[in-house]
Amino acid sequence: MDRCLVTRHDRETATKKGAGLRVSSHGSFLAAGFNAPGLAGLDDRELLEITRTAPRDSALHDTACELLVNRHRDLVRSCVRRYRGSPEPTEDLTQVGHVGLVKAINNFDPALGGSLAAYAQPCISGEIKRHFRDKRWQIHVKRSVKELVLDVREATRQLTQELGRRPTDIDLARHLGVSHDDLRDARQAEMAFQPCSLDAPLAGQPGTASLADLLGEEDPAMERMLAIQAVAAHWCELPRRERRILVMRFYGEMTQAQIGHQLGISQMQVSRLLAHALGHLRSRLLGLERPANTLSSCDLRR
Repeated sequence: MDRCLVTRHDRETATKKGAGLRVSSHGSFLAAGFNAPGLAGLDDRELLEITRTAPRDSALHDTACELLVNRHRDLVRSCVRRYRGSPEPTEDLTQVGHVGLVKAINNFDPALGGSLAAYAQPCISGEIKRHFRDKRWQIHVKRSVKELVLDVREATRQLTQELGRRPTDIDLARHLGVSHDDLRDARQAEMAFQPCSLDAPLAGQPGTASLADLLGEEDPAMERMLAIQAVAAHWCELPRRERRILVMRFYGEMTQAQIGHQLGISQMQVSRLLAHALGHLRSRLLGLERPANTLSSCDLRR
């Protein structure tokens, strides 16, 4: 008989919830050595009646429950298939889904009508969602945001099939009945669902390269570039001769005497024009009042 594997944590959970199955040391549901070939020919309702009437610790109960699990394992696979794009391994989700199936078997009452499959499907999906909500998050996120993350994933899959394209945020917000702010919060929370270590080695990278090796460091030239852009915003406010003096002084690295000789003015005039240009730019960049113009019309002529 096929065996349904579950994780150690989920086995303990199932036992605490009264799943009633005995578990072997390697983690599979067993029938506790009970051999009842006749049970295999019973339908779901008859097996469910056995699970309800037989003692929980009896081999008869365990065998009937195991038969039901094996019959409906395709339902578990169907529920898990919706999350195949998630970072969680499919095998782990399958194990969690089987825990939900066992709970459904123990809680379903055939007398109320309906089928076990119809009752078990939301139980399995709910168990998987609780696993994502409670076990996979590395940081604290509000429960409502966690649930919205799962709803967005499911809605994205559904709308992609219906629309024939990847849905936009407007499509998702309208489909889920949430605001764009709520959708943005869910997007940001999903980014923190599986954080990566900066020291983790990168796949396909030679040597021992890590993510931290690829991150940029502080660039001293960035501050200079920002300063140049700030000056450029007010550059054209200066007279042409003052702009020329600034270029010769700070880009051409010429002395005031050399500048004066090239422009045909004295070194003192160069100093005054340079001070005026720098004072004007300084006041504009710092948001101060423009300094009073103390230069003569001769000095300021273009």
